[in-house]
Amino acid sequence: MKQDFAKAIAYNVKVTPRKAKLVVDLVKGKSVNEALAILANVNRKAVSDVVKVIKSAAANAVKNHQMTEAFLYVAELAANEGKRDKRFMPRGKGSASKIIKRKTHLFCVVKERAGA
Repeated sequence: MKQDFAKAIAYNVKVTPRKAKLVVDLVKGKSVNEALAILANVNRKAVSDVVKVIKSAAANAVKNHQMTEAFLYVAELAANEGKRDKRFMPRGKGSASKIIKRKTHLFCVVKERAGA
C-alpha cells in the first residue's frame, strides 16, 4: 500500500526551540515551493535548518513514495525541545552561574494535495 505522506527529522539542531518556532509557524500548511520562497526572505538563524528539513521531506516523497513535487505541501512542521547542554560560567568571588544551551528537534511531514 502506498503511503500518503513522507517525513524528515533533524535532531539536536543548535537553535533554541522558541526561536525555531517563530520560523516554523510561518510555513505550516503552505505548499513546499511557497514555503521555500517565504523562508528565502526571512532573516533568522533557524531558517537554514528548517529549509533543509523541508527539502529532505520533499525529496523523500518524490523518491520513495512516487509523489508529484508540484502538489506537495507542508502538512506538519514542529520544533520541539531537544537535548540541553549544561555549562557553567565563572563569576565573581569564586562562584559560578549555570548556562543552558538548548537544542531543537525539527519534524516535517509533507503530503500531496487532493488535486494530484
